[in-house]
Amino acid sequence: MPIQNRIAEFQKDMQKWRHYFHQFPELAYKEINTAKKVVELLKKFKVDKIETGIGGTGVVATLKNGNGKSVGLRADMDALPIKEENNKHYCSKNKGVMHACGHDGHTTMLLGAVKYLSETKKFNGEVVFIFQPAEEGFAGAKAMIEDGLFKKYPVDEIYGMHNMPNLKEGILAVQEGPRLAAADNFEIEIVGKGAHGAMPSNSIDPIVCGAAVVQNLQHIVSRNSNPKETLVITIASFHSGKANNVIPKNAILNGTIRYYDDDIGKMVKKRFYEVVNNTCEAYGAKSVINFQKGYPATINHKKQSEFAYNVAKKVNGKNSSNLQSPMMGSEDFSYFLKEVPGAFAWIGNGKSASLHNPKYDFNDNILSTGASFLATLAEDYLNK
Repeated sequence: MPIQNRIAEFQKDMQKWRHYFHQFPELAYKEINTAKKVVELLKKFKVDKIETGIGGTGVVATLKNGNGKSVGLRADMDALPIKEENNKHYCSKNKGVMHACGHDGHTTMLLGAVKYLSETKKFNGEVVFIFQPAEEGFAGAKAMIEDGLFKKYPVDEIYGMHNMPNLKEGILAVQEGPRLAAADNFEIEIVGKGAHGAMPSNSIDPIVCGAAVVQNLQHIVSRNSNPKETLVITIASFHSGKANNVIPKNAILNGTIRYYDDDIGKMVKKRFYEVVNNTCEAYGAKSVINFQKGYPATINHKKQSEFAYNVAKKVNGKNSSNLQSPMMGSEDFSYFLKEVPGAFAWIGNGKSASLHNPKYDFNDNILSTGASFLATLAEDYLNK
């Protein structure tokens, strides 16, 4: 019996699991009940080993059959601080928290793969199931690695996936190279000198200086970066003063920088400090920069991407793609890919609200497809 049919037999079970996770969402590093439910199901599936608390609230399980290679499969578990605006019977019961990015579905699909693989064991080697906390901005993947994930559970390759709203329902998309951008964040405080709005000559105006900083930072994109390289510098907030007749002393600018190539990232950071500091100096102001290094770019390995695409075609036929354009969002699966060869795939969520939207919901119809893809990745890799 084809995997997808076998897994489709417990589609209703997966829906129940997913709805449970959706009803009880938990924020980064607080996935205590989520992890408890995951462990409860893993015990039911009779995996070989379960370890909790890796990287805070992470869960790792293993399933071994024979003495072959090892492969890692990962799902993220955390939710977002968003108030849900859906009217489903399984809406969030945790005030101000919801699964607005589909991690309830990701966790469920991996559990579906665990159930199938534990029942069939048609593979030679070991599968390491990684239920990761804190993907949403808190680097749970990095925390798990630093907590000894790959020392305790070494894997030869690793695979993960994420749902994509408004990508055709159930389509599996995987391609080599950059898939998601590195994301660095920054805060700039411009310290000037306040004065009455009628006497600007008595001031060192942080707003005028800040406006120049905003403009000059864009020159890094247009003049310091090769046009063929992807680079985005965005000032997302600019706050200064409250009164309409007072020039304030300070201005605060916040923003993000996105890129794929590490060399671009190094160049941007160097030029960023030069542009901000020198612009402020030219206006007689001082600058205080808080530059926060974020997630690295998610870059799929060539060999593993080709393998994953072939698995996608096996599971899904023509409803698969290796032509999906890279995106400027970020994902901490990138930390895993810096340690171990692997690939990160998309699964189409169909027509739906966007990620991080209070009306978003994961599409139950794609659970069997996603679970089949993950299970087949493990089987085909360990049997080749």
